[in-house]
Amino acid sequence: MTVASDQVNSETLWHYQILDPNGEVVTRWNHFFLVMCLVSLFIDPLYFYLPYVGGDTCMTTDNAAAIAINTWRSIADVFFVLHIIMKFRTAFISPSSKVFGRGELVMDKRQIARRYLRSDFVIDVAASLPLPQASFQFIIVHELIIPATKRNSEDHANNTLSLIVLIQYIPRLFVIFPLNQKIIKSTGFVAKTAWAGAAYNLLLYMLASHVLGASWYLMSIGRQHSCWQQGCKADMASKVCISFLDCNSVNKPERKKWLESTSLRTLCDASNETSPFKFGMFADAFTSEVASSKFFEKYLYCLWWGLRNLSSYGQNLETSIYIGETLFCSAICIGGLILFAQLIGNMQTYLQSMTVRLEEWRIKKRDTEEWMRHRQLPQDLQDRVRRFVQYKWLATRGVDEEYILQSLPIDLRREIQRHLCLNLVRRVPFFSQMDDNLLDAICERLVSSLSTQGTYIVREDDPVNEMLFIIRGQLESSTTDGGRSGFFNSITLRPGDFCGEELLTWALLPNATSYPSSTRSVRTLTEVEGFALRAEDIKFVANQFKYLHSKKLQDAFRYYSHQWRTWGACLIQAAWRKFKRRKLSKQLALQENAGEMVDGYYYESGSSDSSPSSDGQGGSQQFGVGATVMASRFAANTRRGIGDHKVASVDSSTSLKMPQLFKPDEPRF
Repeated sequence: MTVASDQVNSETLWHYQILDPNGEVVTRWNHFFLVMCLVSLFIDPLYFYLPYVGGDTCMTTDNAAAIAINTWRSIADVFFVLHIIMKFRTAFISPSSKVFGRGELVMDKRQIARRYLRSDFVIDVAASLPLPQASFQFIIVHELIIPATKRNSEDHANNTLSLIVLIQYIPRLFVIFPLNQKIIKSTGFVAKTAWAGAAYNLLLYMLASHVLGASWYLMSIGRQHSCWQQGCKADMASKVCISFLDCNSVNKPERKKWLESTSLRTLCDASNETSPFKFGMFADAFTSEVASSKFFEKYLYCLWWGLRNLSSYGQNLETSIYIGETLFCSAICIGGLILFAQLIGNMQTYLQSMTVRLEEWRIKKRDTEEWMRHRQLPQDLQDRVRRFVQYKWLATRGVDEEYILQSLPIDLRREIQRHLCLNLVRRVPFFSQMDDNLLDAICERLVSSLSTQGTYIVREDDPVNEMLFIIRGQLESSTTDGGRSGFFNSITLRPGDFCGEELLTWALLPNATSYPSSTRSVRTLTEVEGFALRAEDIKFVANQFKYLHSKKLQDAFRYYSHQWRTWGACLIQAAWRKFKRRKLSKQLALQENAGEMVDGYYYESGSSDSSPSSDGQGGSQQFGVGATVMASRFAANTRRGIGDHKVASVDSSTSLKMPQLFKPDEPRF
């Protein structure tokens, strides 16, 4: 048990793990190591700035800058060693398994090490060696450049410096380019955003300018040193002359006497046009006092020089007949042409990717305008088309959401649709009564719907092909009940409402074929956003979930349907009117009976105080003559009015009778 436990614990340690080449750890490391490779490529050319003209006709080395450069270079070398360790622990895809799909990962440590040793190991080791720190600073600067001047060596310092740095610069370039391709292969891009991609390509161009400027400076120093060597050869005491070129001998008295007698000042003066020694394109390093400036000032000037000539392909350079100078200018011209074309191409690609949707929308808008002018559409229709195109751009930014969703697997598409639509669907009261399975099926088939102000979603008697669930905006739903005169009903639909419920009744019919006709006209009052459920999808959901016969769901459908609301309101209104008519008829009947009893009385004329009597005898109850006459007349008029009303209602039944609103079809849940 202990051995097994120790083995499990050891396998969990990082140095026992094999990493996935497309995993998150390796991907993050590759991005980080790519940045460190660019930093190291920027550090190496800084060694070219160490030699400088430190006094009157002498040359020395910037030791303080050399210490700083060596420190940063050593830090960068550590990451190259770590990269080698990472590659020994990174699996690879078997070439024989790449026929279909991603392929199989080879996790065996021995096979990984054997494959790495036979491929990139030598280049990675050569790139990680600290050659400039070990040999350049101590051997080249202190033993070759300055002592070489004392030994009258024919080897130029600039050639030696370039050779030492380029020995390791070339393998580091071989490391960065495959690494860049590996990142693109695993993630599809180097930079996530278009601006980052443009900045990355600009950084590579700046790196080339940096290398070019540093090389120009080193060759300028070498050119100055060659001039001094030629002048010392013409001097009788050439060995003494060469020893005085070291700035460590500036304070010697014999060197001051030598400066007064030597002709090196005038012979190697870059600003002297009559001098037999031609500096050519390197004259700016001395006429502008670049070679004797501080390190940072010198670096910025050389970087600007590299940018200017790389962008202009070296057209402004004036060269001498020196072979090295001519070859260097030729390299600038060819390299500048290639690099500048690559920079412009990559920058254009990345920057266009930011505005590709905007450009597509602009072209589509232009085509729409040309089409409307060609077809001579009325101005009001053109304005509506423009509003819709503008509104759709603001809502979607030109992205085809349906295409993106359809390209995904079914399970992933269902989860995304649920995330996007479930909360919005539950805002619809009718849907809030359904269970999760039914809501998932509905969310999976909902599509986005956008409509501008004044658009008719559906007109009365037109076939209905989708149900619309309102998320934002308002619609007007009106009906004339089939176009009958004297009837009009209008309601306002707000967020949470829906229209097109005729499809639900249609979908529950077993043999339904053609789409149902709309009983209402639906028009947008504002800009409307919502989700549409198409007829085929409704039928699929209804067929799959037969338990739609739920009493709660039926009641919710009737309650939130504007058709059933309208029918219910009209039914209540008709019942109320019937009740009022019955009540009025009852009151009139009572008044009629009261009028007949009054007509049975006998009235005496000629006296306002006379009272009715029966059989010619005096009555025991006193009535006013005026009140009695008015009651009698009212009863007679009432009888005549009832008769006239019945006749009039019979005569006008075909034209004045209010049309009856039919009850909506009951969904057969």
